[in-house]
Amino acid sequence: MAMAVDIARGSVINNDQLCSLFGCSPQGGMRRSLKTNTLVIVSNHVASIYDDRWVEGIFHYTGMGQLGDQSLTYAQNKTLAEISTNGVEVNLFEVDKEGEYRYQGLVELAGNPYQETQPDQSKTDRLVWVFPLRLKDGSPIPYSSKEFEIAQEVREKKAKKLSLDELTQKAKNAPKKAGERTVTSIQRERDPYVSMLAKRNANGKCDLCEGEAPFLDSKGMPYLETHHIVWLAKGGDDTIANTVALCPNCHRKMHILNLDSDREHLNALKIKVK
Repeated sequence: MAMAVDIARGSVINNDQLCSLFGCSPQGGMRRSLKTNTLVIVSNHVASIYDDRWVEGIFHYTGMGQLGDQSLTYAQNKTLAEISTNGVEVNLFEVDKEGEYRYQGLVELAGNPYQETQPDQSKTDRLVWVFPLRLKDGSPIPYSSKEFEIAQEVREKKAKKLSLDELTQKAKNAPKKAGERTVTSIQRERDPYVSMLAKRNANGKCDLCEGEAPFLDSKGMPYLETHHIVWLAKGGDDTIANTVALCPNCHRKMHILNLDSDREHLNALKIKVK
């Protein structure tokens, strides 16, 4: 029988705390503890070569073995495959930021393990075992919009480091179903009159690049997007003096680069218009 471990779902702990709580090894993605009769599985989205993901509330977790085809009877793969009968409790942690282990909770098999193709440590295609897991208590812990943004940036950085051949290999073997995250966010209500006035004052031209709107919308109006020079999320005001109308390209540029020179241009424009 497994020993109860005192940790709340959603808790974020470090590796030392994890090892102390569960009495397990400090390394690896599948950590068996005889002391607590548990299996800790860690899905490290920062450093792991594996492509674990949530799909419709089920976590698809890649098994153990970094070189060659994986075996379902190897080490902790066997433990995880037999959790319905062996009495071992399985605890799922996810790492989206180096050194931070987020506890999702106890999991159980949601179906039979299946095989798919993923590259191994030597970047050679091989067959891995994937375990569909379901949380025993509730849904996956939601991320804040900021946490989700950071998690996405981590994955994009991993992708940028790959060669063209490695990217092609990853993309070719990518699952058809996109992964999912539950995200909580604060939605700010924007004044429609301020927004519309910015578009009208732009007179069909982008306030940044001064080019014509790229197309007409369904009402026959030039398509521009409103943008706050000082973002609302950073304390900016939803006012005429802080709102401009941009083409989609310039709007995306502001949210990716947010260059001082561009902000100065837009602020100067608002002072001139005023």
